[in-house]
Amino acid sequence: MVWKIPRILIVAVIIAFLSGCAYNKSFVGSANAQVRSAWITYWDLADGEKDLDSIGRKLNKLVYFAAYFDESDHLFVPAVFSGKADNSRKTGKNYETYLSFVNDKLNADGSVVLNDLEILRRWFADDVSMEKHIDEIIALTLAGGYDGVEIDYERLWEEEDIGLPFMRFAEKLYQKTLKNNLKLRLVFEPGTPFSGVEFFAGPEYVVMFYNLYGVHSGPGPKADGNFIRDTIKKMEFLPGKKSVAISTGGCLWGSNGDTEFISEVDARNLARKYKAETKRDKESQCLVFSYEDNGVSYVVWYADVNTLNYWITLSNRQEQNNISIWCLGGNVNLRRIN
Repeated sequence: MVWKIPRILIVAVIIAFLSGCAYNKSFVGSANAQVRSAWITYWDLADGEKDLDSIGRKLNKLVYFAAYFDESDHLFVPAVFSGKADNSRKTGKNYETYLSFVNDKLNADGSVVLNDLEILRRWFADDVSMEKHIDEIIALTLAGGYDGVEIDYERLWEEEDIGLPFMRFAEKLYQKTLKNNLKLRLVFEPGTPFSGVEFFAGPEYVVMFYNLYGVHSGPGPKADGNFIRDTIKKMEFLPGKKSVAISTGGCLWGSNGDTEFISEVDARNLARKYKAETKRDKESQCLVFSYEDNGVSYVVWYADVNTLNYWITLSNRQEQNNISIWCLGGNVNLRRIN
């Protein structure tokens, strides 16, 4: 999904709204709205597990995010995830566990390349390379005791020689997961050219309902009503099981050009520290405030539990889609989400 290097590793959220923000009961989910899965990250595992205690009974899938590539183009799983899936099974948890794979690369000097397309180009070069890559994915998933595989390779459709081979890779991977009694989730960005791709039935398709605004843009919500409705329409081209991914947290923009993702807890603390007036945006139901610090003006947009429930409601008005939550960690009142 979306994770950035250290200063923006704080992604999260869902909690009670700030004082002065009216609660609108019309945005408390629909009969079809169901949270089915959530991601838990290696960099925020401890706080993520606290949130899991609140929302775990609502989940049927927990996705461990993420395995990525080393300097030699080989996959590895962060050590903090060791034994986590097996422990969930032993303690009688009622959700399936998935290991998510992303196309990020950890260089020898410790720097990280995000959404690296060159790695994918090398692994998708031919069927032999694809099979080797698939075998590595299956081996890591089985070794960790997970129930399924999630592939979250991003920027795929920026270059045709990566996007088209990806679907061939995905179908080969699906056949291999079946042979190993594993399940498969495929995550796609909202900008995916859905109408021009030949999707195949079998995996669960997950579409990100966020990144309308963020560190790549000026201030605004991660999602709003029009964005959600447009993305749902694009999803009509997907076969079989579908899941909508909505994002917790928000983003901060400074007049000096600084931007970063922040959790709702951090946003709430900033508003309290600077005594900022918080308002709710009508179209997105996000909370918005601004403040100044050392001559720099800042604007913050973020989601609370009412925002998330509103997005869930919109996501289920046209057809029933399962809901995935990006991500656990640093949240308050998560039990109030539909």
